Amino acid sequence: MKTLLLSIACSLTSFLFAQERGLKALKIDVPIKIDGQLDESIWKEAAAAEDFILNSPKFGDPASQRSVVKVLYSDQAIYVGAYLYDEPSLIRKQLTSRDGEQRNDVDYFSVFFDTYNDDQNGFQFLVTSRNVQSDGRLLPNLNSQFGPPSDYSWDAVWESKVQIQKDGWTVEMKIPYSALRFSQKEIQDWGVNFQRYSRRNNESSFWNKIDPNQNGFVNQFGNLQDIKNIVPPLRLSFLPYVTAGTRIVPYANGKTKTEFLRNGGMDLKYGINESFTLDATLIPDFGQVISDNVVLNLSAFEVQFQENRPFFTEGIELFNKAGLFYSRRVGNTPAGYNAIRSMVNNNPNLNIISNPGITQLYNASKFSGRNKKKLGIGVFNAIGAPMHAVIEDKTTGKQTRIETEPLANYNIFVLDQALTNRSSITFTNANVWRSGGSRNSNVSSMDVNLFDKNNRTNFKWSGRFSHITGKENYNGFTNVLSYGKVSGRIQYLFQNVIESDRYDPNDLGFLQAPNEITATARLSYNQFTPTKKFLSYNYSLTLIPTYLYKPNAYSNFIIQTRAFWFFKNFWDLSINFNWQPDWQRDYFDLRTPGRMIRKTPYWYTGVSGSSDSRKKYFFRFNLGFAESPIPNDPFIVTGIGQRYRFNEHFSLDIETRRDRDNGQFGYAYRDTNGEPVAGRRKITNFTTLINGVYNFTPRMNLTLRTRHYWSQVQYVSFFDVTSDGWLTPRPFISSRDQNFNAFNMDMFYTWDFKYGSRFIIGWKNWLGTDFPISGTSHKSYVDNLRQVFQQPLGNEITFRLIYFIDYLTLQKKRKDI
Repeated sequence: MKTLLLSIACSLTSFLFAQERGLKALKIDVPIKIDGQLDESIWKEAAAAEDFILNSPKFGDPASQRSVVKVLYSDQAIYVGAYLYDEPSLIRKQLTSRDGEQRNDVDYFSVFFDTYNDDQNGFQFLVTSRNVQSDGRLLPNLNSQFGPPSDYSWDAVWESKVQIQKDGWTVEMKIPYSALRFSQKEIQDWGVNFQRYSRRNNESSFWNKIDPNQNGFVNQFGNLQDIKNIVPPLRLSFLPYVTAGTRIVPYANGKTKTEFLRNGGMDLKYGINESFTLDATLIPDFGQVISDNVVLNLSAFEVQFQENRPFFTEGIELFNKAGLFYSRRVGNTPAGYNAIRSMVNNNPNLNIISNPGITQLYNASKFSGRNKKKLGIGVFNAIGAPMHAVIEDKTTGKQTRIETEPLANYNIFVLDQALTNRSSITFTNANVWRSGGSRNSNVSSMDVNLFDKNNRTNFKWSGRFSHITGKENYNGFTNVLSYGKVSGRIQYLFQNVIESDRYDPNDLGFLQAPNEITATARLSYNQFTPTKKFLSYNYSLTLIPTYLYKPNAYSNFIIQTRAFWFFKNFWDLSINFNWQPDWQRDYFDLRTPGRMIRKTPYWYTGVSGSSDSRKKYFFRFNLGFAESPIPNDPFIVTGIGQRYRFNEHFSLDIETRRDRDNGQFGYAYRDTNGEPVAGRRKITNFTTLINGVYNFTPRMNLTLRTRHYWSQVQYVSFFDVTSDGWLTPRPFISSRDQNFNAFNMDMFYTWDFKYGSRFIIGWKNWLGTDFPISGTSHKSYVDNLRQVFQQPLGNEITFRLIYFIDYLTLQKKRKDI
């Protein structure tokens, strides 16, 4: 009998795995009250989605707890009801901030929609057991080691409610069609999936199986069938805001500058038709964003910062598919900002009256969507205002106005055709025009991404061409070819990237350096399902030779190996080993065309991992050591992060990292004859980052983020660089050492007092650049941290009110009057 039952269970499981599940949605005429009770009789008539299948920790097993999900729809919205059976006392219920449930002690339920059935793009709507919402866009080019490939920067306005029942908990969701995009057809079939996550055993299960051995996520959905006669609504909403506050900036002469901040503007969202939406922001104000992680940059390359401004993080996946959109270019620091500072620092008779550090935008807009033929179209446009600095002659009192940034127009145009088998072809054009003809840029890209019908192999080709006009006129190109096996235990990748010496996408994109030919060969073994000792593990070997494009010359060769283990106690461990067996020919570090510096061979070993994040105390660590043939040349990195969950409301995370490079060689300065001079230096970097959050309710929280970064640079010796890159000693000079401190504290009180509406109080505290701390007097990290708080600090407090206005709601209220 046991054998027979086991055989039937195996047969049933195999059958379920082989089928793409279908669920019929039931249309209703009377709206559902969103109270989490599921007590309306119509819920009993709807078809049920049951028999969830584990994705992790043990793929393929039936879920340990029963879940029943039903879907209703009306002419205005789609409704999802879920009954998640469980012992109520075992349900995890930590309060989190919106989009913040990952690695926190809370259960949740998600629904996913692929409204165009293109197996690539989709929407996620998630509700925790405390009725905290998360939502995101599912992107084909986003990879996620834990959880779905969802971009949480996208926010929609929808309703949800949960209730704890005697035998589990229930979820009720109302998602208006204004939060979705879909084509207008009489009968629609959408891709759909449901996920349940139980925190106490880290169990993630899906209605339609998500096989970790298969590449992709949206392509593994089931079907939501027979959605009839729904019409995309008029999608028109307004988000006006007002901001007020004060900023106090201290200066080295002992004076302070007080600014009263006031601004107002509006974001607008308009659905032009059933598929396309226009997002616009008028007179944007991006004051209440997290401070950048500023570092002391000794390299020849620009530092890339994370985008934190909501308008530039929400719904930009189409614009960045070709990698040509670095949104920080828009509204960046004016190009002449530092030149003004240098001018005044070198002339004690001058004084800065004003020198704006941010380029004001007149407006910015995004037009994007996908039609019924699965063609995605996107247009982004922003207009930057001309910026001016005012300097004063202290003797005469005469003030001079100097342009630091001209009027500029930034534009991106994208056509993205989704093909069968998750394949696509994409055309992108990025264009920047500046008044005065100083510099204009036009970059075009064609990207082909092809998967075979079995979703096992992938071929990619990208061709990009840049054209710069103005004071300089030149062209450049990039060609990328790759082929690999993307599913299964054994995977591999072969890739070749050619960047010409004049390829330049940096007016709107980001590229550290062109003029390179880089090849990549990678082989990996991946165990996605549990074994006797592990939940999963993988091993990889990567070979990366690099050449200079013009003139063609060898540059470098790196061998990388990595091993990752995910243990059954939910700890994880990674070991990395990198080896550069030969001297590197670095053609960029000297900042001099045609010159290179040879850098020593090295090997590096790193170990990182983390504990079980379900526990109140959770930690993660990173240890690394590198050495070269040069005596006394070790590199050591140590880092540890610790999070403690005090209760369901409050958690605190403290992270520290220390890097010590005892013998870094690189560009130091330029001699009086214009020749680059290299130096050997000891570098110590130390970073402390504190993140705290207190959640008062599911829609109200207080967050704190404090960061102190210290970098100490001590030069040991200096060298001339020969024409073939070797170093020859030169006399030592002092005063080249550097001691850099950066400090920021950001605190935000956020209250979502109504769906889509928000009130925020922000406080910022920072160390200004006019207050350097002496590295001679203060040689340790603790001394530098103590000195930070003894310096005059800048302060800013702002109040912002954002109010969501939906045109359809206004129209309904007017009819009811």
